[in-house]
Amino acid sequence: MDKEGLIKACHKAILDADEDRAMELIEEAVRIGLDLLELLRFGFNAGNREVSNLFERGEISIPELIMSTETMKNATQRIEHLINTRYAKTKGTIVIATVEGDIHDIGKGIVITTTRAAGINVIDLGRDVPVDTIIKQAERYNADIIATSALLTTTLIEQKKLEEKLRKLGLRKKYITMVGGGPCTQRWARKIGADVYCENAVEAAKKATELLNRKYS
Repeated sequence: MDKEGLIKACHKAILDADEDRAMELIEEAVRIGLDLLELLRFGFNAGNREVSNLFERGEISIPELIMSTETMKNATQRIEHLINTRYAKTKGTIVIATVEGDIHDIGKGIVITTTRAAGINVIDLGRDVPVDTIIKQAERYNADIIATSALLTTTLIEQKKLEEKLRKLGLRKKYITMVGGGPCTQRWARKIGADVYCENAVEAAKKATELLNRKYS
């Protein structure tokens, strides 16, 4: 199977919630030397977005959504395992969380995979994480970057709260803040005072690497 065929098949594996097929496709990509991050972004992640859209339109049920989400999660973990040891470690640490009130974490999981693949130390704080906890853990791990994901319009405000709390505590200059998520935009990042907006996981890894290399050069 060629590259285009593999990417289409990965997309379909998520739609079909076919985990066995997804794992077979990952192994095939490894065999032919295909970039696994590319497979993740254009194959599995594209399928995941379509599943989300189908659910929002009422075309698939909650059980079908859950099965596809689980397939996506396990495929992402498998790719992360395969690429995690291929890169030299970059100086610096990121703490990342889905903000309070938001339980979506597939997008965050893909960001974690790509940034770890770039050799960055990533601390995953999980989902539905309060601002105070995010800051506490950033302090605990002596993080360089705080990254937050908001997948709902109603939870975007938590990213603003984080910026305000960091300023209130006198910690704002200590951290680079990165924001992302479906409703998040560059305009929103500027409005709340975040340092970096990332549209997708690959961009997040690239920007984080550039910022850390600049900091530690």
